[in-house]
Amino acid sequence: MSVAKVIGIDLGKSTFHLIGHDYAGREVFRHKYSRAKLVDFLSVQESTTIAMEACCGAHWLARKCKEFGHEVKLIPAQYVKPYVKSHKNDYIDADAIAEAATRPNMRFVSVKTEEAQLGIVIRRVRSGYIKERTACMNRIGSILLEFGLSFPRGHHQMKNLFQWIADQNEVLPPLLIAELTTQYEYYNQLNVWIKAQEDKLLALNKENDIAKLLQTIPGVGPMTASCCISAVGSPQDFDNGRNFAAWLGLVPFQYSTGGNPRMLGISKRGNKELRELFIHAARAVMWRDKTAEKFFGTWLIDLKCRKPFNVALVALANKIARIAWSVMTKKKPFEIRF
Repeated sequence: MSVAKVIGIDLGKSTFHLIGHDYAGREVFRHKYSRAKLVDFLSVQESTTIAMEACCGAHWLARKCKEFGHEVKLIPAQYVKPYVKSHKNDYIDADAIAEAATRPNMRFVSVKTEEAQLGIVIRRVRSGYIKERTACMNRIGSILLEFGLSFPRGHHQMKNLFQWIADQNEVLPPLLIAELTTQYEYYNQLNVWIKAQEDKLLALNKENDIAKLLQTIPGVGPMTASCCISAVGSPQDFDNGRNFAAWLGLVPFQYSTGGNPRMLGISKRGNKELRELFIHAARAVMWRDKTAEKFFGTWLIDLKCRKPFNVALVALANKIARIAWSVMTKKKPFEIRF
């Protein structure tokens, strides 16, 4: 039997702080290691429970610990904070992590696979390119505005940039045209890179059966399916579809006291990217009445008549999220039942 029942690790960029608790909850050791020394230490330890916050680098280290035969518990950072005693330092954080991991009602995060993390990386790079493309378009518009030309917004207009400039019958300095040409070439290159990232996601989805099943849900495309797989380590982490929707922040924010319930706007908790994609999926369905009625019956049409558009939109996003959880759990495609 291992001396340490649980080892709490406070993760860092280059240094890691560990505290081990025995079966009585007492501290038995504390160490500070570099990344390489930490891996060596864990590789020679008897099988035990390793607890960490679910933050940057946690899933890679968790997979390493599993290879060494340890049980891994990843805890959301906000659930560790109540166990931090007195002032804050790295050892106190590690001690709080170890203590939080032993609580019977603690919630844990499933360890993500390497494939899931690759999907996250590809989408983040794509998002970065999209932001750079928007900045490039704004830069071109501001350059032209300095010379008295108000360039219309939109990708359609950007494709005809130089034709639009020629139609204005304005004489521009040759050096300015050269700068605009450089920016325009950068804009086109960003389009190529964005398309390449999307192709990578499609290739990942082709190898994943769950991604194919998720895309049978109305409004859910390759991007939403890929994000759902990456964000949800295991659908069994949630007892039902409502818990999954609540984790995404698609339920009312509750602020109640004295027996007086108060329901405010949506809580916006959880994964922002996935919540946004489910909202977009719902919007794609809401704009088409025939499609909405085909897949969701008169419920959605009646809701649109009774409630503001955005309220009905979030309600549909909530329903789509619940359907997605059911599809991932049962591993069956979406079917129309009403």
